[in-house]
Amino acid sequence: MSITDEVMTAFDQFKAVHTSKLDEIQSRIDGIEGAKNRAAFGAGGSFSGNAEQEAHKGAFLAFARKGIDSGLRDLEIQASMSTGSDPDGGYGVPTVIDSEIEKLLLDLSPMRQICKVIPVSTPDYKKLVNTGGLASGWVGETQARPETDTPQLAILTPFMGEIYANPAATQQSLDDMSFDVESFLQEGIADEFADQEGAAFITGDGILKPKGLLTYPTATTADATRPFGTLQYFKSGDASGFVTASATVSPADCLISLIYGVRKAYRKGSVFLMNSNTLSVISKFKDAVNGLPIWRQSLTEGQPSTLLGYPVEEDENMPDIGANAFPIAFGNFKRGFTIVDRMGTRVLRDAFTNKPYVHFYSTRRVGTFLNNSQAIKLLKIEAA
Repeated sequence: MSITDEVMTAFDQFKAVHTSKLDEIQSRIDGIEGAKNRAAFGAGGSFSGNAEQEAHKGAFLAFARKGIDSGLRDLEIQASMSTGSDPDGGYGVPTVIDSEIEKLLLDLSPMRQICKVIPVSTPDYKKLVNTGGLASGWVGETQARPETDTPQLAILTPFMGEIYANPAATQQSLDDMSFDVESFLQEGIADEFADQEGAAFITGDGILKPKGLLTYPTATTADATRPFGTLQYFKSGDASGFVTASATVSPADCLISLIYGVRKAYRKGSVFLMNSNTLSVISKFKDAVNGLPIWRQSLTEGQPSTLLGYPVEEDENMPDIGANAFPIAFGNFKRGFTIVDRMGTRVLRDAFTNKPYVHFYSTRRVGTFLNNSQAIKLLKIEAA
């Protein structure tokens, strides 16, 4: 065998070995790619929402920067990520952006942090509640089952309203690719929504807006005799504030009455709600027996400070201390007060009304209802 033949034989052997190894590597790569592709498809064989959401987001941001809406409506329909849109009424904000707006609202809104929040997709959401207790009784194994009283049911409909924000930017800033239009929209919309709905959650009259906690009827009567939908209040003991501390009396006594006015079943998970001015007064109160402060400042990050053992949520929409005011609420807000979010924020781009500014008229629907008037109590500034 010549040297040339030996070289060719050795090369063929080398080629065969390395071709086999390359085939093995390619097989592994194909397997990885196949697994990745399968993960991107849902159970029904349709492509997962991640890529579609990103495409929707990209199309929406192009619309925000340039007003170009090519394909945006089709992407919304395909992705099923909005409550519907049209060029004249604005476009639905993509889920990936809308979810960030909701997170910002949660951070900015004390009521959203302590109340139950329900997202709905229908304009006629209703909740059925039992206002008179369950109809039941005790019997033996073989005894007849006598009739029980008919349950007292009520249908609660949230007080809904459309909230809007109208952030603006110049077209020049929108043309600047370093300008973060996504964060601009998220923060501008969330800040304005939080201001408007925050006030409505406390003092809204329920006319084209949510009905606020402090606009429901109030009475001093106990749970057993008070009508459903009426909140019980306790008196501070003084017509303009709190009673003067003495050896036997503490201005905090009314807060203790407030706490134990809430049934034990609801006290777990209860919080105080008041504004910063009220908290600055309350935090100085001391126990009448041993003179210890009733306020416990948290020394651990992430752990709330407590008042008489319960967390305090500060909401600047709560009224200041004053005659006949209700500056403090206490109770299990998740059991008592519900916020209803109609899913989807819509944005209308307006580049003509206020040139050179481009406005983003943004709307969403939100509502509230009091679903358990026994779970929350109020403190009223009133003489005993």
